[in-house]
Amino acid sequence: MVGYPLRFALKISVLIVALCFGHVTLAAEEPVAWAQLSEQQRQVLNPLAEEWDTLRPWQRERMLDIAHDYPKMDAKQQALVQKRLTNWSRMTPYERENARKRHQQFQSLSAEKKNELRQKWQEYQKLPESARAKLRAESPEIYSGSDLD
Repeated sequence: MVGYPLRFALKISVLIVALCFGHVTLAAEEPVAWAQLSEQQRQVLNPLAEEWDTLRPWQRERMLDIAHDYPKMDAKQQALVQKRLTNWSRMTPYERENARKRHQQFQSLSAEKKNELRQKWQEYQKLPESARAKLRAESPEIYSGSDLD
């Protein structure tokens, strides 16, 4: 069974990638404009402020789900949400497309291979920064353009 932190991280990752990728659902109502958001929602979703009104209705709904769950998160989870929203908002269209492709590739892997990659990721995260820097320097083709920290 996958632990709550990993499920949470996966959910947030999927939601962020889903900003521009995923199935389209038809909304019965007009999409919520940035000006219509509550102060709390605007505060949480601030990294997306400039592009909010260009998001598709289903993308806005997914982001509103994050804003709804945000107060229930602990400080570490909230910081992770803010980091991922900020990183996504700063990506160029090319970088976003590459992120979508990597996500698709990961989703197409077998459960065994996904678990293997998750295990390697956990091992990488446990390394001291000096060891991470050495890995990035030795294999820039693997680590370049990735937000690994």
